[in-house]
Amino acid sequence: MDGVTLRRDGNVAEIVLDRPEALNALSTAMARRLAGVCAEVAVDEAVRAVVLSAAGEKAFCVGADLKERNAMTDAEIFAQRPVFRAAFGGVLNLPQPVIAAVHGYALGGGCEFALSTDLIVADETAVFGLPEVSVGLVPGGGGTQLALRRLGPGKAADLVFTGRRLGVDEALACGLADRKVPAGAAREEALALAGVIAQNSPVAVRAAKRALRQGSGVSLDAGLDLEENAWRTAASSADRREGIAAFAEKRKPNWGC
Repeated sequence: MDGVTLRRDGNVAEIVLDRPEALNALSTAMARRLAGVCAEVAVDEAVRAVVLSAAGEKAFCVGADLKERNAMTDAEIFAQRPVFRAAFGGVLNLPQPVIAAVHGYALGGGCEFALSTDLIVADETAVFGLPEVSVGLVPGGGGTQLALRRLGPGKAADLVFTGRRLGVDEALACGLADRKVPAGAAREEALALAGVIAQNSPVAVRAAKRALRQGSGVSLDAGLDLEENAWRTAASSADRREGIAAFAEKRKPNWGC
């Protein structure tokens, strides 16, 4: 439906970029659908981890649909911006941990979607890049800010200013990817990792994600205050009581009871 498919398996949701015939290029309709799917997943208390994957064999996502955009007037392009920002923001602001399963090309907005997640699993075919400056643009899906936070100023500048492409080994070395897997195995690995995360306390995991996200760029003291708030949220929850009881009784915890 409009290039995005939502799947659920237990406590794991999978959001699939599903326009393989267009290398999963982001159209206006697809962006609108993605924002709606993310809004749905964000408020679903049963979802404890999310995988962002892509259909087809050649690409994770090659960014904006240039065929659509080239037919637009300047006014229409600017009118499209809030729709695109809602799509990228929808992924970025999901309260659950999000894992990108990247294969093939992750360029422009595709790279930005990956950067919007918490963990990036990339297979041997993955190619990352932010080529916007080569066509007279600037990354517009969070690329400058997310690359800065993930890679540091020097590596982010290299990626953005040159527009060059990074293979999986270089991406892994610079921190753009977190795990490398054989070709075709990214989705399986990401789903397995999501399954591991989903076994943990959803209250604690969400609180930890907030501390990690909000702590980027603040002083150490401010970051420790964020951690304190996260700790208090978890410590005062029913999950903490259930976790301790389950440990004492040598059983798996039943979160949310």
